[in-house]
Amino acid sequence: MMLLAGCGGETSLPSLSGIKGTDITNAKDFGRDGIAGGRRLALNDHNGRSVTLDTFKGKLVVLFFGYTHCPDVCPTTLSDMAEALKLLRPEEAAKVQILFVTVDPKRDTPEILQAYVPYFHPGFLGLHGSTEQVEQVAKEFKIVYRKQVEAGASDYLIDHSAGSYVLDRQSRLRLYLPYATSPVDIANDLQVLLKAA
Repeated sequence: MMLLAGCGGETSLPSLSGIKGTDITNAKDFGRDGIAGGRRLALNDHNGRSVTLDTFKGKLVVLFFGYTHCPDVCPTTLSDMAEALKLLRPEEAAKVQILFVTVDPKRDTPEILQAYVPYFHPGFLGLHGSTEQVEQVAKEFKIVYRKQVEAGASDYLIDHSAGSYVLDRQSRLRLYLPYATSPVDIANDLQVLLKAA
């Protein structure tokens, strides 16, 4: 197998086989913050710790953007991720970190995230930041979100991208999992990536 050097000194990775999601291994411009072409994901977790993607090097990272008041997509996705981890052997599951990035920093305080995200699995982390920080991270990963206020309503919903990204243990973007990917397929893809890394 030959690895080819790409622009900017990056090395192209071989495509993944046997996956159910979408292989985005060599996709350009995803997960880039524009600063020397690197990925940062500079936010705080729900325990108050500053984190970047480097914080999780050595683990697969599943990155999902949503909000705690979401009526359907977010709780379904987090439940599916929790079920997928149960399908892995314990030593495999220990090498996976699920990150839930809020797109509603106004309502999703660290306390709310700390109560909500670990409800699905104690190892899951909720990430938050200022409105500007969340906008920057969403831009890095090409996430779209928009507040929706119904006439006469006292509350609001947020329309948002619904898929998840999976980064390998070296923080390289490898997979896109569309909304409603089954826990069995998620577990399959995580195992493929664990073996590939």
